[in-house]
Amino acid sequence: MLGRVFDPRNNALNAWRLVLATSVILWHTWPLTGHEIPPRPITQLLSQVGVDGFFAVSGFLITSSWMRNPQPRSYFTSRALRILPGLWVCVFITAFVIAPLGVLIQRGSVSELMKSGAPAAYVLNNGLMNVLFYPGIAGTPKNIPWPGVWNGSLWTLAFETGCYIVVALLGISGLLKYRWTIPTAFVLTLTATAVFGFPAFAMSTIPQMVARFAVMFAAGALIYQYQDKIPAKWPLVALSLGLLLLSGLLSNYRVLGAIPLAYLVIASGALLKRLSLRNDLSYGVYIYAFPIQQLLVIMGLATLRVFPFFIVATLVTLPLAAMSWFVVEKRALALKKRLRVEAGAA
Repeated sequence: MLGRVFDPRNNALNAWRLVLATSVILWHTWPLTGHEIPPRPITQLLSQVGVDGFFAVSGFLITSSWMRNPQPRSYFTSRALRILPGLWVCVFITAFVIAPLGVLIQRGSVSELMKSGAPAAYVLNNGLMNVLFYPGIAGTPKNIPWPGVWNGSLWTLAFETGCYIVVALLGISGLLKYRWTIPTAFVLTLTATAVFGFPAFAMSTIPQMVARFAVMFAAGALIYQYQDKIPAKWPLVALSLGLLLLSGLLSNYRVLGAIPLAYLVIASGALLKRLSLRNDLSYGVYIYAFPIQQLLVIMGLATLRVFPFFIVATLVTLPLAAMSWFVVEKRALALKKRLRVEAGAA
């Protein structure tokens, strides 16, 4: 069974999250460089599976975290230290290094940018996850295929945080003690995502976004709840992959593909112990890739074909992701452990 196979300290989930984060770079390459978007079935999976897979893994791990230690203070401290330090450094570097560099390359006035106060406002609002309304900095970047947005990935963090809060509320209220809570949440969110849908490449509404991320998080939580009853076998992983690909033919692949995607990532992650990575670069890749891609476009690299641009963007992003992990995120996680020890001693 999955519960016996999965080792929290020896699994491939860090590797899969890195793959998922890298797949987001690949997808963003098409719109950011102005290349023609692939046909819809490919577009739907390519544009959404990367982030959806993250939410499924989070649903599995975050639910596990609460069930192991249902203490709100410890829970929220852990979640904050995992997300916020890396985010704060990223938005600061974007506002005061990447954006000014982009303005300089385009022969604009860096001093005017700084005097506008926009960089500081960008850091403040995005640092507080007010990311839906503060994507650009004083109108920059300009004169590129996707103008006015420096980081089109950060908006999902607000929904991730929302999922964390819901888990805590369900736990504090005692509802997570009941076996019916998570299945009911999954059915409700699956119904919502079927009703609201989610466009493959168009503006989406708040209900569509909430339904999308909630059902994927709930799918991961559902697999966690039934991990002692769900087999972890390669034939089922292959079947899940087939169902996921088939679901791309639907207008909203999650109606069929939510559980297969969650099982595909989590079960294979449990089975592939040899792919266990001690260092997790996925978050850094995810939050730094978009501004790096925008900067590369400003530098004129949009003339490259999709895959060469993707490779260049990935190679430039990885050192920043490593910096984020080793200098910021890993130290924040160490602080979390120290706080836990001190709380236990007290």
